[in-house]
Parts: sequence; structure tokens; C-alpha cells
Amino acid sequence: MNKLSHINEHGEATMVDVSDKKVKARTATASGEVIFPEDVFAELSQNQFSNKKGSIIQTAVIAGIQAVKKTADLIPLCHQLALSKVHIDIQPKGNSLIIKSTVKCTERTGVEMEALTGVSVAALTIYDMCKALSHDIKITNIQLDQKSGGKSDFNR
Repeated sequence: MNKLSHINEHGEATMVDVSDKKVKARTATASGEVIFPEDVFAELSQNQFSNKKGSIIQTAVIAGIQAVKKTADLIPLCHQLALSKVHIDIQPKGNSLIIKSTVKCTERTGVEMEALTGVSVAALTIYDMCKALSHDIKITNIQLDQKSGGKSDFNR
């Protein structure tokens, strides 16, 4: 039976000891969606996803990259990792912006939390930049899509 890796035998929170793990190339991809009311999305599209605050998509990309680099500061039991690649991609689809975050490193532990954090903060940045148009904006479907290089690979 699987057990929670961040809880010790006394039921206390603990950081996982990765010192015996092998240094390997590791990759994770996560995704999420920001859904807009139809009229708001039409206005954003018409303005090439820019407003008086600047480029919504480019600002969210930069925010996502910064968040990936700060994951260990935000999630208490995450390890600090030397990242080798962070890519945030944001594309329109329907009345949504689809966010994908791919993170790579060569480390003793994976980058799932970094990929998920990148998507989450990019989505929050989009919301922040667009909330003046509507508060009826939904952030949804944030999920791990793929991870490789660790004890077990995962593909959604």
C-alpha cells in the first residue's frame, strides 16, 4: 500500500530525504485553463490579449516562470532544485486561455510541483489582469499531464 511521503512515522510533516536517489534528468508538464465570459474573451481577442496593464499573455508567461523558480519558497516541503528549462505556453481556445508549463532539471527529485505552480501563477496573473472586465472568470482543470525520470513515469 502506498503511504504519504511527507508524513513521518509520528504523523509529523517532514521533507523527503532524497540523498540516496540517483541524479537523473527529470521532466514534468502541467496544464490549466482560464475560462472567460464570451463577450470578455471577444474583447480580449480583439485587443490581441493586451490591455492598459500590457500584454496579458506575456505577463502571465513571465509570472509563471518566476513562480516555477520560487516553488520551494511557496510549498513548504519542496526541495530547492537547479532548473535547466522552464517553458510556459498560453494559447487561446474557444473562450479560454490554455496554459501549459514544462519544467526540466537534472536532480534527485522531480519537478511536478514546479510545473503545477507555473500554471497556477500564470492563471492567477491572467485573472488579475482581466478582473476589471469581469469577475466571472474561472480558473480550472489544473493538473499534472506528464512526468518522467523518477521512480515512476506518468502520462495522463
